[in-house]
Amino acid sequence: MTALPRPRRIRCDIAWAAGLVAVVGLTGCGASESPTMTATTAALDSTTAVTRPTTPTAAPTTTTTARATSAAAAAGPGSGGSGDAVAALALLDTLAVKGRAPKTGYERDLFGQAWSDDVSVAGGHNGCDTRNDILRRDLIEVELKPGTRGCVVLTGVLPDRYTATTIPFTRGSGTSSAVQIDHVVALSDAWQKGAQQLDAPTLRNLANDPRNLQAVDGPTNQRKGDGDAATWLPPNREYRCTYVARQIEVKAAYGLWVTTAERDAMARVLADCGAAQPQVAPAAAAGGDDRPPVEPAPAPAAQAPVPLVGAAPAPPRPDAGATVSYANCGEVRAAGAAPIRVGEPGYSGRLDRDGDGIACE
Repeated sequence: MTALPRPRRIRCDIAWAAGLVAVVGLTGCGASESPTMTATTAALDSTTAVTRPTTPTAAPTTTTTARATSAAAAAGPGSGGSGDAVAALALLDTLAVKGRAPKTGYERDLFGQAWSDDVSVAGGHNGCDTRNDILRRDLIEVELKPGTRGCVVLTGVLPDRYTATTIPFTRGSGTSSAVQIDHVVALSDAWQKGAQQLDAPTLRNLANDPRNLQAVDGPTNQRKGDGDAATWLPPNREYRCTYVARQIEVKAAYGLWVTTAERDAMARVLADCGAAQPQVAPAAAAGGDDRPPVEPAPAPAAQAPVPLVGAAPAPPRPDAGATVSYANCGEVRAAGAAPIRVGEPGYSGRLDRDGDGIACE
């Protein structure tokens, strides 16, 4: 009796299981052709760069890719080693820490046509739109649409890194939204943290950079919205180290800043991956924040604090004649003196994280 061939789906499941067993290390940040790409995330993932296959002279009737179901592609990354976390934490320390700017003027159109191929990052000018580039990169068992020169994805399976689940994908008006392409650093968040200063070509690059893009579960992406690391992290805890490292990589590459709460949240995630815990000041006994502040190193004595341009100095408090010194903002709040402005007793540049002339806000 002739044995019947095993169904194709079984082979997929076997490859998927093998990927789950084999996955090790922190991956996902991706290689890029951009000169600003740092060694940190180049080591985290080798699958980010997107290139289109050589175009045949005639497309086959049915095109099914034999995408390798490697550990990184099939199962997604797990929690990384301490070396990657330490490198990401070191890169985090290079980012400016400022308050969130107003969202005034933000429009998605400012980042160019959605999924534009007219960019200078990896995958740009390869003849395929960015969305299909990322689907081909992140899905397995991909079937391509004939006649699209190897670009358009018809079906596939997503090993979703945000939820650690597998999601079937079928192209169509009522089904495509099951798998969405997330901007790891949300464009609205980027706009409020430095992207307003970028020119149009750089904004297009940011919106289409494979380092900043991930195919994910649609409903989970909707819940994320434009949250940063202080307000949203992937439900899959095993992916959080990679997720935060990718945000740091993107913000460093495009000169974006982080807020104090965002930086602290990133540092905590990386500490769980093996990076050294940041030095955190103890919370005040009363009147302290829910989250203890991370105190910066004291500013050099020669650098005097710079008040806001055009801002009149605040009137001195009744104890202006006394010498007052606080070790950290916890002491300031415990004394009932917060916030402290330039010219007031106890003000110090090392307590003023964003340099706006108001400390311990």
